Amino acid sequence: MRRQYFLGIDLGSSSVKASLVDAETGKCAATTFYPEHEAPIIAVKSGWAEQDTDMWWENCKLCIKKVKEMANASAEDIKAIGISYQMHGLVCVDKDMKALRPAIIWCDSRAVPYGERAFNDLGADRCLGHLLNSPGNFTAAKLAWVKENEPELFSKIYKFMLPGDFIAMKLSGTINTTASGLSEGILWDFKERKTADFVLDYYGIDRKLVADIVPTFSVQCEVSAAAAAETGLQEGTPISYRAGDQPNNALSLNVFNPGEIASTAGTSGVVYGVLGKVAYDKKSRVNTFAHVNYTAETDRLGVLLCINGTGILNAWIRRNIAPEGISYTEMNDMAANVAIGSEGVSVIPFGNGAERVLENRETGCSVNGLNFNKHTKAHIIRAAQEGIVFSFCYGMEIMEKMGMDIRKIHAGRANMFLSHVFRNTLAGVSGAQIELYETDGSVGAAKGAGMGCGYYKDNNEAFTSLEKLAVINPDENHRSEYLEAYAEWKEKLEKMGSADFSGW
Repeated sequence: MRRQYFLGIDLGSSSVKASLVDAETGKCAATTFYPEHEAPIIAVKSGWAEQDTDMWWENCKLCIKKVKEMANASAEDIKAIGISYQMHGLVCVDKDMKALRPAIIWCDSRAVPYGERAFNDLGADRCLGHLLNSPGNFTAAKLAWVKENEPELFSKIYKFMLPGDFIAMKLSGTINTTASGLSEGILWDFKERKTADFVLDYYGIDRKLVADIVPTFSVQCEVSAAAAAETGLQEGTPISYRAGDQPNNALSLNVFNPGEIASTAGTSGVVYGVLGKVAYDKKSRVNTFAHVNYTAETDRLGVLLCINGTGILNAWIRRNIAPEGISYTEMNDMAANVAIGSEGVSVIPFGNGAERVLENRETGCSVNGLNFNKHTKAHIIRAAQEGIVFSFCYGMEIMEKMGMDIRKIHAGRANMFLSHVFRNTLAGVSGAQIELYETDGSVGAAKGAGMGCGYYKDNNEAFTSLEKLAVINPDENHRSEYLEAYAEWKEKLEKMGSADFSGW
């Protein structure tokens, strides 16, 4: 009897990744990514970031072909498809479903003034009360930029969509989106529980340009005959799940319920927590979107904290401070030989641009308390890792003020979470238990597809096979030392004039 599989596609800005998950066992049977080198980002002007949508589709097709070969799977063996994608992007297509321009992706900053004007003109209370965010630099503001700066192209738009909607369209010939997707574009009204018409009206965008809304877990569309011929998939295969990369990462770690947290610490760091009520940060230092299991009846919101200066700081330390040729494992061992608090050295890690958690201030990275007579490279390595953790905890305090009770953090065993210092410091300061797992976004998207097509009755059944690799509990014997080091770090941050703690 042949195996049955779910296909997960993860559209990132660096590559497209795909995995086949065995429906019965829940285990990953094959995984691959294209291109082999980082995908190009088009930057015509400073602050711009675009990608070719044809490149996305070509890499997607290569991934599908490769994972089928790796698992010896036929088209008939693949029972459903799930899609994860880079958030906040903008794709515009005409009536023939052809992209009218390159996609404006998440890290493009040209639309910042459009979001700021909308926030000021519409009013903070209205924006935060209905959208839970400032319009900022998200999809709606990017579309407003196109309308003003490329009016001839704008007049040809049939539908605008998010990157994951585009891949679903290429697979099916059907254009639709989700409430979660609209919320990340700042186009979902949480108070009215529908498309944010007042934002469309403000920007002068016709409602007919918005794609039809389908549930996150559902048979959203099916593989078309044309796409079947291009990909080797079977015509009629359902696309039954779609979500942005951060909500999907949380799903991949089985984070669905209020108080549960998913975290990543790669080049940048993310803490994504689930909230069971509508709430927002008045200073927009964190963002709030509809989580994958948000419905008209149940509030499940994802609160997103992003720290730009995370793994990129650790990598800079390795290149410029650590002994030449040292590995990250060896760096972690060096850091572990230094006492909690790094004997007075502290690093403010915000050297990778403006930080939303600091109200978009750009403070730069700084090293404080350095004593030339006693401090070594190991002290700086540890202080950098502690500084990254402290920036996480600073944002988590904001999340707790919004009503989130943080008791458990789910993370993949990768990047900064490979460091004992990083993990123990995060547990020690936050007081939360950390659980490490082996998973990724494409595997999560595949399991989401299994839920959406009804093969799995719920997330608990879908993630029965999710293997817990390690549990890190807060070290109560040293909790006071961790908290003291965090308090000293926060005091230095405050003295820099970068933070306002009056709202806490």
